Amino acid sequence: MHSSSNRFEARSHELLFQVVIGLMAFYFYVIENERGQIVFDLKPFQVVFFLNYYLVNLVISYVFLPRFFYTKKYLKFSLYTLLVLLPMLFIEEYVLDVLFFPNTREPEFLDALSNIGNALPILLFLVGIKFARDAMLRQNELERLQVMMKESELNFLNSQINPHFLFNNLNNLYSLAVEKADEAPEIILGLSGILRYMLYECKELTVPLEKEIHHLKNFIQLYELQIEGRGEINFRTKNIDADLQIAPLILNVFLENTFKHSQAGLSEDIKIEVDAFVNLKEELEFSCVNNFKKPEIGTVEKNGIGLSNVRKRLELIYGGNYSLDIDEGPDQFKVELKIPLSRS
Repeated sequence: MHSSSNRFEARSHELLFQVVIGLMAFYFYVIENERGQIVFDLKPFQVVFFLNYYLVNLVISYVFLPRFFYTKKYLKFSLYTLLVLLPMLFIEEYVLDVLFFPNTREPEFLDALSNIGNALPILLFLVGIKFARDAMLRQNELERLQVMMKESELNFLNSQINPHFLFNNLNNLYSLAVEKADEAPEIILGLSGILRYMLYECKELTVPLEKEIHHLKNFIQLYELQIEGRGEINFRTKNIDADLQIAPLILNVFLENTFKHSQAGLSEDIKIEVDAFVNLKEELEFSCVNNFKKPEIGTVEKNGIGLSNVRKRLELIYGGNYSLDIDEGPDQFKVELKIPLSRS
């Protein structure tokens, strides 16, 4: 039912479009210029002659353009267009002229071909407007499909965030539960709050920056419980405007990597510095710095699913309008991100 309604609406719009451009073309066809004055002098034969042109326009616009021109069969388009132009010219010369002007002259083949000068401007106007409208509709449809593909890919990438985050934290929670640690209930409560934000408050393309910062604070508190006083975590914010918007769940990926790097090789003296402030250009400057020690066997994973995911999301959302620097030194891992913010 919905599809039928859409088709009916599309056909109604197309019919209205043809009526409008047909009236416009007919107006320009019948007006005359007499001594610098535009005169609208409608005569019956003009209606019939114009209908002859208009019918040919419909054939070219709705048969030849979609079947041949839009499918790049240009030679066929030209031949078939010529095939309908010739009957149009002969109808004008041998039928309409004889009907409306019987005593003027005898029909002649060369005169029929010369009538193309009268028909061509009308046909070029009608077919040209139709071609331009089709091009505009195709461009709009292409842009709509691109937006749908972008949203679909973003949704797919977002769907990877929760399982990834959940996997890491459930492992930690399992260890605490086995040890019957007192922090386990608090971690469950914090994890519940974070997942609630991820699942229910991040449906839109952007969220308030204040909410995202608050989410980061909860995120950090959750990891602080796991560190258990084995290090120092500093989280500083500045110029966080309530009206500013940011893409959700971008920053927590870097935080997760920061804590993962620190805990991978260090059992104590963990140092993590996190800064988030808005500059005068209304860009968020975000940085994470942590110390770490590479394990004896293997190396710390630098480009896991989290960082690969967030790079794709940044590119989809911000294009080239962002900067991301990731620097892994011998004992320090540093991430610096700058992204533009929008206003609600």
